[in-house]
Amino acid sequence: MSHGKFGTAINCMDGRAQLPVIHWLKENYHLDYVDMITEPGADRAVAQGTAELLASLRAKAQISVQDHGSGLIAVVGHDDCAGNPVSQEEHWKQIRQATEVIRAWGFPVEVIGLWVDATWNVQTVVSWKG
Repeated sequence: MSHGKFGTAINCMDGRAQLPVIHWLKENYHLDYVDMITEPGADRAVAQGTAELLASLRAKAQISVQDHGSGLIAVVGHDDCAGNPVSQEEHWKQIRQATEVIRAWGFPVEVIGLWVDATWNVQTVVSWKG
């Protein structure tokens, strides 16, 4: 077990979305570290991904939960996403769907869905206690 409090973010590979999410999770969940699992259009990737992609993402999340003791998994969508160029409404729908997928993985963690807006502010779309 590593020292410090970990959380996990399944976030877009877009570098603009990384630091706002890390800072927000550290501040709002009092984390020391955030394990990042990145995928283009992460919200859609989790909500509608292939079985192979979902198995890969789940395996990475499992390392964070089991080896780092992460008690939180966040899935993130963001404005101006090149990997998932849809409306904010569609992103929010996919974020909600993605949290359901992650909950079904069965980890004993809180699962949240986050949105990063056009000014790089983070807000909660949905939250499920573990």
